[in-house]
Amino acid sequence: MRRYSTYLFDLDGVVYRGSEPISGAIETLNALRDADIVFVTNNSSLTRTEYARKLRTMGFECEPSQFYTSASATATWIANEMPNATAYVVGSPGLIAELEQAGIRIGEDSDFVVVGIDRDFTYDKLDAAQSAIRKGARFIATNLDSTYPADGGRIQPGAGSLVAAVAAASGQSPIGMGKPETRIVQSLIDRADWSPHDCLVVGDRMDTDIELAYRLGCDSALVLTGVSNGLGLDPHPTYVIDRLQKLLQFD
Repeated sequence: MRRYSTYLFDLDGVVYRGSEPISGAIETLNALRDADIVFVTNNSSLTRTEYARKLRTMGFECEPSQFYTSASATATWIANEMPNATAYVVGSPGLIAELEQAGIRIGEDSDFVVVGIDRDFTYDKLDAAQSAIRKGARFIATNLDSTYPADGGRIQPGAGSLVAAVAAASGQSPIGMGKPETRIVQSLIDRADWSPHDCLVVGDRMDTDIELAYRLGCDSALVLTGVSNGLGLDPHPTYVIDRLQKLLQFD
C-alpha cells in the first residue's frame, strides 16, 4: 500500500464501535499524523466538537475542523438554500445544535423536515414529520444508512430506518446529505490544495464510503471491522483490509 497525503476516515465500525475503540485504530491514526487526517461520518448524533472530544478521550488529538458530518452538511445546505429557515427535526440534540448554529430555527411550522438518528423516535414524531411534508416542507435525510455498528459487535437500526418510515407515511422521497453524496465534504474538495489522486477514503460500507470514493475519484480501503463482510464488491475498493493497521504496510 502506498502513502497518501490525505486520509478520509469513517468513524463507526472503523475507528470505534459505540464507546469502544476498535483494536489498533487509535494507534494507526497516531502513526499517520504526518498526513492530513479528516473524519467523514453519516452519524448525525453528535456535533463536530463532541466528536473531537470523543476521539481525544480515546487517545487521538484532533480538532472539530477535522470532522465532516451529515449534521453539519445538512445545516450548511439548508442555510445556503434558505437563510433563517425553520426546520422540524427528528433527530438528536447534536443535530439540532448544528442546525441552530447555522441560524436555522427549530419548530413544527417548518420549511424543512430533517430526519436523522433519533433514539427517542415515536409515532407522534412520525406523524408530525409526515404532516409537515404533506403541507409543503422539504424532506431532508441526514443519511440513508439503514444500520450502524454498535458496542459488542451488535448492529443497530440507523437513521435510514427512520427516514424510510417518514417516506412511507408522507409519500415523498428525501434529499440525502450524507455519504455517498459528495456535498458532505464540499468544503474539503473546494480547498485549493485538494487532490483526489493523493487521497484515500477508509470505511466499512460499500454503499456509502466506497461509493463516495468512487464519486470523488479517490482510492479506497474497505475495512472489515464494521458492517461489510467484503462480499459483492461493486465498485471494487482499491484495498480490502481486515484491520486498520494494514494501512501502515507501505510498499
